[in-house]
Amino acid sequence: MIRGIGVDIVDIGRVRNVIEREEMRFLEKVFTDTEIAYCNAKHNRCQHFAARFAAKEAVSKALATGWAGDFRWKNVEVTNDASGQPHVTVHGGLKEQLGSSRILISLSHADLHVVAVAVIEDAQ
Repeated sequence: MIRGIGVDIVDIGRVRNVIEREEMRFLEKVFTDTEIAYCNAKHNRCQHFAARFAAKEAVSKALATGWAGDFRWKNVEVTNDASGQPHVTVHGGLKEQLGSSRILISLSHADLHVVAVAVIEDAQ
């Protein structure tokens, strides 16, 4: 059963500007060490940071709680499997809140923007 759906679009240039202005402060506030290492290893790292930012926003919208409750930036971690498919792992209070529900995520890149869609599915 679908519990929630969220979508977000992010301008890659805006993320690039924030990273240029306050790189470590921003990155350490929003992303896990695993996400930072993954994005920094990519040729267009700002595009990958923007995609993960959009994914975290999409998850917050799918939760329908916004910033209330247990949602924290680092409680939503986006990783990729060997084939490149993105996956969401939740941590902290958010993990407890979701219980056995799972989050499906889809990311897409273009020259200037990235988009993320998150679907929270309750276990049956």
